[in-house]
Order: sequence, then C-alpha cells, then structure tokens
Amino acid sequence: MKEEILNLLKKDARLAPSEIADRLATDVETVAGIIDECEKSKTIYGYCALVNEEAFDKPPVRALIEVSVQPERDDGFDNIARKISKFSQVSDVMLVSGNYDLQLIVVGDSLQDIAGFVSGKLAPMNGVTSTRTHFMLKKYKECGFTAEDEEDYERLSVTP
Repeated sequence: MKEEILNLLKKDARLAPSEIADRLATDVETVAGIIDECEKSKTIYGYCALVNEEAFDKPPVRALIEVSVQPERDDGFDNIARKISKFSQVSDVMLVSGNYDLQLIVVGDSLQDIAGFVSGKLAPMNGVTSTRTHFMLKKYKECGFTAEDEEDYERLSVTP
C-alpha cells in the first residue's frame, strides 16, 4: 500500500489522505499514518509544484551542467556532491554514469549569472576537474507532465 500511496502523490502531491483512502479503498487514518511515516523517514523529502515559468515576468534561466570530479578516498563523490548541493543556485545534483560524474541543474537570472557561478564558484572547487554547461532552451515535458498543450501538427508536403 505504501508504494501505491507514493505513486499517487508523485502524480498529484495535493491529494488529501481522504482522497487517497477513497481511491485505495482503505481508511484515512492508515493513509495519513503511512504518509507521516514516509515524511519522517525522508522517503518523502518534500513537495513542489510544477510551474510554467514562461508565465513569469522574467523567467529564470536554467542550465544542465556536467561535472567531472576527483573522488575522495573513503567518501568517493559524496563529499563534493554535498558541497555543491549547498549553493543556492543548484536545484538538483545527481551522480551519473558516463563521461562525467555529476549532473547539476542550476538556476539563475541570466546566462551571465550562471556563467559567473560556474567560473567563480563551481570550477575552482577542490576536486572539480572539468565542467560542461548546457543551457536549457525550451521545456517540453517535466516529471511526466507535458509542458504545453499538444498542437495538432500536420507536416507540409515537400514538392520539388
């Protein structure tokens, strides 16, 4: 039942325990207890709203940054990942496989803001060996939700 509750909350974090209980044909107290337990154990470590930032007067700039690091003896990548996580500009930090070690999502007010973060704070950190920045230009889908209404698309005929 715990996984069913978590899956429902992943789709809509605003669901009340009573709504979840109705969907799962169980009692509200059981659902509320499981949610409380998940919050205390950090299985659920937060809630957030997916917002179309294009509606803002000045939408933030987002970048995906690939980071190669020198792992530390005994701590591996954990210590440097924790240090990077503390920067307010960093919204996500993930250890990944492939040509680099960490993948970050960084948010700023401008391209220059993110460039300044990378050159002034991230790249000079002990253990960081290289970075590669990709600016996000348009969001089509996030957390399983399509970012905009689907348009009917009809491909134009190509004629010589």
